[in-house]
Amino acid sequence: MTAIRLLEVSVVSIVLIFLLCSCAGKNESVSGPGTGIPVEQVKKGQAEKVPGSELQEGVIGSEGIREPGGENAISEARTSAPFLPIYFDFDRYTIRPDMRDRMEKNAQIMLDHPDIKIEIQGNCDERGTNEYNLALGEKRAKAAKDYLVMMGVSPNRISIVSLGEEKPLDPGHNEAAWAKNRRDDFIIYR
Repeated sequence: MTAIRLLEVSVVSIVLIFLLCSCAGKNESVSGPGTGIPVEQVKKGQAEKVPGSELQEGVIGSEGIREPGGENAISEARTSAPFLPIYFDFDRYTIRPDMRDRMEKNAQIMLDHPDIKIEIQGNCDERGTNEYNLALGEKRAKAAKDYLVMMGVSPNRISIVSLGEEKPLDPGHNEAAWAKNRRDDFIIYR
């Protein structure tokens, strides 16, 4: 191969690598606040169903929602049953596509039980300053609230709070622990 040919192959390779890397992190649709899906799909209930996020079964009685284990049972993380928490990517507050099904089920519980009020608690992993994580936790909680409101839940029934990095589920210092700590919990408070 000649030097010119090697130069051409190198340039083409660099351009291809650049294009592949720059396209990999792009979000395909960001229309609804924090959802990554068009508002029209959320309102019409046409959002893509993602398998693997099934709602745990709970008992819903006249007094409200509770698990057979007791009034204040936890379904997962620190979330009140039968609600399910949602998890976030590192340094992000948009609702991941694999969490949409959980959000739709949480919204349906709220719509089916208009007497329930919840607090959404935004949580972060330990990386970042306390101030940064408090702001990020608030954005995560607000993204979940906005999603529920788009699904028809009254905003008066939802309060938000950021816990930042202060209440980790997993005290570990690795990606597995951090992934559990980047979440919103849904707490029933009536």
